[in-house]
Amino acid sequence: MSDSRSRLSSLFKGREEFDLTAGDIGKPLFFLSMPIVVTNLFQTAYNLADTFWLGQYSTDALAAISFAFPMVFLLISLGMGISVAGSVLVAQYTGAGEEQEAEYAASQTVVFAGIASIVLGVVGYFLVEEFLGLMGASDSVLPMATSYMEVISLGLLFMFGFAVFIALMRGYGDTITPMLVMFGSVVLNIVIDPFLIFGWTVVENAPLVGTVSFPELGIEGAAIATVFSRALALVVGLAIMFRGNRGVEINLRDMVPNLTYLRRLARIGVPASIEGTGRALSMNLLLFIVALFPDTVVAAYGIGTRVFSVVFLPAIAVARGVETMTGQNIGANKPERAEQAAALASKTLFGILTGAGVLVWFLAAPIADVFTTDPAVVDISATFLRYVALTFGFIGIMRAYTGSFRGAGKTLTAAAISVLMLGVIRFPIAWVSAGSIGETGIWLSFAVSNVAGAAIAYAWYQRGTWRESDLTESAVDVDDGSIDVSTTHD
Repeated sequence: MSDSRSRLSSLFKGREEFDLTAGDIGKPLFFLSMPIVVTNLFQTAYNLADTFWLGQYSTDALAAISFAFPMVFLLISLGMGISVAGSVLVAQYTGAGEEQEAEYAASQTVVFAGIASIVLGVVGYFLVEEFLGLMGASDSVLPMATSYMEVISLGLLFMFGFAVFIALMRGYGDTITPMLVMFGSVVLNIVIDPFLIFGWTVVENAPLVGTVSFPELGIEGAAIATVFSRALALVVGLAIMFRGNRGVEINLRDMVPNLTYLRRLARIGVPASIEGTGRALSMNLLLFIVALFPDTVVAAYGIGTRVFSVVFLPAIAVARGVETMTGQNIGANKPERAEQAAALASKTLFGILTGAGVLVWFLAAPIADVFTTDPAVVDISATFLRYVALTFGFIGIMRAYTGSFRGAGKTLTAAAISVLMLGVIRFPIAWVSAGSIGETGIWLSFAVSNVAGAAIAYAWYQRGTWRESDLTESAVDVDDGSIDVSTTHD
């Protein structure tokens, strides 16, 4: 056991090995981001496992989760601002050396995140069928998509709660522990997924043992597997934070809801929720356009977006690493290190994702073939992938700079960039061009908006307004590097 831990430590270095506010930029950013890449890969494995098994189950089931996943994203995005705010506050307090304030921020984040997820889950449960119907789900797809989303809505507390655990640990600088917990959760999900989707029966011959079986639950079984595995992961995550021997600590005494502190979380979190919600709404609005086409196109759209979610894992992970480095260096009154981290991340991600895009362009059909046995869906998916693949690098640039904006507390700026890219550029192009050139117009809108988003993010960052910190209001007063705790708690 000790040997395996030693090998793991050599691959993934934690906060104790690197000071994010001093020394080299590249190594701490790499070792902070690499576990996030793995964690996000595990998290994406939930969706990929569902996509794979349901693709074997039926084309209608695959189309159903193409409708369901954007709604899952929407529900989580509506509440994600709380986790972003908590992560930013924990990072800034940690960088400033204020451990008690970091613990209080984490504890309050957990409480308000739990309340928000319960409210959103209840609302989602009762509105899911109307929402999916509005998005254009066909009569054959709507019942399955509704069943999936009803289960997810009831389990939103567990799904969102675990995301908050990951965010808080990341703000502290510990990205290894969430990775390990996620690994166990994903393994469990992958194991039980096919049993609940297809059903399974074993008749024992022993006289005292009866029939052991899993009922065939189809798409609902995939949702149950996901919620169950996330629930166990959340229990483990809470136990880790309450113990406090790895990463940030939470305390029951700090978990009495503080409405004054909620306003602080809201100042940072609401724009982050707007950003996430804008992304989710863009996916759903695009799905409204996609739904005008046959189910084969809907299924291909679902496959394409799932592939993108894997390819963009490095961009998302490094952006989270930049967010943490920016937050801690803002707390330590070292904004120049935050700027260096963002520049290094953008260049590195552009190179890596461009290379990945070239591979996807050449291997588009074999990649699509993994997810479905329908030749028509494979052909359409491959076309989608080829249109977007060569613009992957630009997503890396945009993610790096918006991550730095968030870490500096400029979540409204990050939200504005996202809204411009998705709402002002991608959706209008898709809407207009789909009517004239068919589904190709939708694929084209992804490529154009990826390039435009990178240009907007880079130009905005070069203005330097992110250095004009709002932290006297929301987290850290960087005029003298101290924490303003006058509005936190007694």
